[in-house]
Amino acid sequence: MEQFFSTKMPATQFLGNVFLFSVAGLLPVLLLYVFSSPGFASSLVEGGPALSRFLRQVVTNGLPVVFIINYIGFFLFALSQNKNAVRRDPVIYVLLDILVRVFVFLALHLVIYLLSADWFGSFGGSKTKALRAVAPTLARSALFENISGVYLYATLISASPLYTSAFGRSVRLRGLINKFPHNIGAFVLALTWFFLTALCLTILARIIIVLQG
Repeated sequence: MEQFFSTKMPATQFLGNVFLFSVAGLLPVLLLYVFSSPGFASSLVEGGPALSRFLRQVVTNGLPVVFIINYIGFFLFALSQNKNAVRRDPVIYVLLDILVRVFVFLALHLVIYLLSADWFGSFGGSKTKALRAVAPTLARSALFENISGVYLYATLISASPLYTSAFGRSVRLRGLINKFPHNIGAFVLALTWFFLTALCLTILARIIIVLQG
């Protein structure tokens, strides 16, 4: 992954790689969601308003969210690989990624839902309804119950290299990782921490729901 994401490469090349990886990560999860939702695929095949709304949702909501979250993940990965960086346990980048990933995912949905209400008349054109819809939507996304779950799990493509690399090089976690066979410890921890991120997002969303009354 270092050949695709490095702090030494031109910004346009870095952004281009993030975009390509974002599309590659989004499409399989999106197809899984479409074909696992009863009647959804057939309604899209028929075209019409259902297909246009779906494409608009993916282009104006999904792709921007996945791209920005992935950019953060890949940028932190590039920083963690920088040989000139101050030497520190690379797990710090994982902790930073989790915090940023959760709050940026929430913030992006807030902004996009507000813009959707304003530009496309979503949520009945009500910005208040748009804001109140964010938390319930994100609270179910970790369970893959809505299309926001697609966007959440599509960002695994940027979390995996960062988490796996960081855990694999961590001195503090070496004892734990060595307990796993065939050098799969870093990968197992990476998946565990990604699902922890999803759990943190769910908890935050439910807290917001309670505060909203």
